[in-house]
Amino acid sequence: MNLTFTTPTGMRFFTYPTALLWLCSIILSLFLFPSSGFAQDGKLKVKGKALDAQTNAPLIFASVRLFKQADSSFVAGAITTETGDFSVDAVAGNYYAVLEFIGYKPLKKSAVRLTKENSPLDLGTIKLTASASTLDEVVVQGEKSSMEFSLDKKIFNVGKDLANAGGTAADILSNVPSVAVDVEGNVSLRGSGSVRILIDGKPSGLVSIKGGSGLQQLQGSAIERIEVITNPSARYEAEGMGGIINIILKKERKEGFNGSFDIITGYRPNYGLAANVNYRRKNLNFFVNYTASYRNSPGRSTQYQEVYRNDSTFLTQQNSDYKLKGQNNNARAGIDYFFNDKNVLTGSYTWRISKGKRFTDIRYRDYISNLSNPIGITYRTQDETETEPNSEYAISYKRSFKRQGHELNMDVRYLDNWEKSDQYFGQKNVLPDGSPSTIPATLQRSINDETEKQFLVQIDYVQPFAKDGKFEAGLRSSSRDMTNDYWVRQQTSDGGWVPLPGLTNDFLYEENINAVYGIVGNKTRKLSYQAGLRAEWTDVTTTLKQTNDVNPRSYANLFPSVHVTYDLPRQNALQLSYSRRVRRPTYNDLSPFMTFSDNRNFFSGNPDLNPEFTDAFEVGHIKYFAKGSIGSSLYYRYTTGKIIRIRRVDANGFSNTRPENLATEDSYGAEFTSSYTPLKWWKMDGSFNFFRAITNGNNLDATFQSDTYSWFVRATNRLTVWDKTDVQLRANYEAPQQTPQGRRKAIATLDFAVSKDIMKNNATLTLNVIDVFNSRRFRSITEGANFYTENNSQGRLRQINLTFNYRLRQAKKKTKDVGEGDY
Repeated sequence: MNLTFTTPTGMRFFTYPTALLWLCSIILSLFLFPSSGFAQDGKLKVKGKALDAQTNAPLIFASVRLFKQADSSFVAGAITTETGDFSVDAVAGNYYAVLEFIGYKPLKKSAVRLTKENSPLDLGTIKLTASASTLDEVVVQGEKSSMEFSLDKKIFNVGKDLANAGGTAADILSNVPSVAVDVEGNVSLRGSGSVRILIDGKPSGLVSIKGGSGLQQLQGSAIERIEVITNPSARYEAEGMGGIINIILKKERKEGFNGSFDIITGYRPNYGLAANVNYRRKNLNFFVNYTASYRNSPGRSTQYQEVYRNDSTFLTQQNSDYKLKGQNNNARAGIDYFFNDKNVLTGSYTWRISKGKRFTDIRYRDYISNLSNPIGITYRTQDETETEPNSEYAISYKRSFKRQGHELNMDVRYLDNWEKSDQYFGQKNVLPDGSPSTIPATLQRSINDETEKQFLVQIDYVQPFAKDGKFEAGLRSSSRDMTNDYWVRQQTSDGGWVPLPGLTNDFLYEENINAVYGIVGNKTRKLSYQAGLRAEWTDVTTTLKQTNDVNPRSYANLFPSVHVTYDLPRQNALQLSYSRRVRRPTYNDLSPFMTFSDNRNFFSGNPDLNPEFTDAFEVGHIKYFAKGSIGSSLYYRYTTGKIIRIRRVDANGFSNTRPENLATEDSYGAEFTSSYTPLKWWKMDGSFNFFRAITNGNNLDATFQSDTYSWFVRATNRLTVWDKTDVQLRANYEAPQQTPQGRRKAIATLDFAVSKDIMKNNATLTLNVIDVFNSRRFRSITEGANFYTENNSQGRLRQINLTFNYRLRQAKKKTKDVGEGDY
């Protein structure tokens, strides 16, 4: 993954109470990457303004670099402000300047002669031209970097990472720095599982009922980029203690007809088709995304458990194998209508349907005292058929006023989702020697119908003031109703079916959240700041109809945020930020129904669960140098009511795992992200995150305590080995981590990919091997007063994918020569 930092203010800048730590971070980056090429004492100034050649809009965060005229050595650089202005410090001399911006032709300004007499030297207004052409021939665009930065988010462009080809949205997220995806598809950010996942900035049915695991239904070829916001401002909803992950789907607005098409095949079986098509004529723009896929994903797990009862130890060895066959279809279509260049109305409709079959075989082997004393074997099977259709309707309007940055955005959307699961469970017991047991065989059936209907309205308004000031305000209102009709029955000897006690009910979830916010920001010389406040009113009611158990919740909260950025000399920048966040218990967190596929290990929600609140502080530093950049960050989070899943085991060895509110958690750490290009054909990228988390759960049990140090590291090497052929290796390592009930062991993986452009650069063929050594296994140890449990699970085995991508008037994005577009 190519990490190109395009702004001095967008790194995840982290605040930490000890100033010495961030000072050491800055000193470390200065030591690792000495700035011998930067201007020394006696600095003068070169200034100017960068604008879009067609619209005269300021180009924010465009890169400006000075090179010596004599030998083309790099001297100094800067980034444009929100008004497009820039200022570069340098000593007197003869230079040339290069201006670059994503999606625009790089521009070279020759004969820049800087003296004491003409400083500050004003280059005037420099206009960059968009690199996309609307001719019938192949379009060539400036290459997008794999990672970009803006004021309050990291942006990961998906297409450049070869390992993403043929994968799902969950696979892509697992490759994003600081993000982890476990065997069940649960997403965490910097070790926190409380992450708000949005699609195109709004809630989606994909992650409503199923949570993060629903992302396995979205094909990666439909994704344009992923935004990671670790410390969001008041502009964003306060949900998500760890931050926000926003998945942006592909959509073009270029004139004429263009598109891209993918064909995917793989082992283990992975077949897919994808099309991203766009047609624009004058003031109308039509766009369509369609993906279809079929996957047969095997998985396996083992569990060893000891239960201590009456001075005896009962042992169980459990082995599970499963196959999940899934067919997914996703279609998204819409139209943009441009009343004029400042008013656009967009309507879109998204339809998804997923059909899956899950086959699971579980074997329980029971012993007493030791593994040489067996007492019985149990076999259990699961046969599940699942259908998930859902629809999303959206209408949005954007009005741009005369002054740049003066905007009004309105959005209305409706989600209608449904999931039906029909499962059969067979179970039989045998004696240790394999002879039949006296315990009769059973056949059970479970029906689970879930629905969701959500209505969302959002309005955002931005009003600039003075030179660089900006005021923002907005409101958001959402209403969501969800139902779960669940029952389990068992077949009798005469072929009839009887309900199992306590496993039949109808769960209703009603949620209303209303919010307003305001933000004020400004800039004085090198200091930029913004402060905001968001108020949210929450009303949640859960009802169990059969037992008439009603649990209403209503609360109002304020969520302040502050972001301060300071541009330091010699291509350094610093940002401090603070925000208050909340994790509200979700529908699945509150649902009392238990999973039933494994009849010894049950998972459920907790109707009495309360929200958790977090105060997040961050400070970060970024430094640019001639062949790359490095970002260093420190963060601290204080959480009350920490939500963690707690496992309890009864005397028979049956476990129940459900979320509980622990007292507090203190979490702090350091993160480093770097990019380095030692040679033109070799790019190296890496990220490292080290953290400590102190969890206190003595409000539930004095033993629910942990003080863990852990770290994640990811390194990528991308080499162009011969003409138009790229090779990529990416290694990931997650260190062991303590939990309040035990520990999670280390995970290490290696991915390999090779890509070649063909058909006159109109197509690309990519082969990748995900998890080369088949080592992506989640291993954990959980302990309690009466039990000890070891788990080892592998939800995705080694995967090999071959992807063919064809571009119709959408050529593969290339890097232009610096001299193109000479000014």
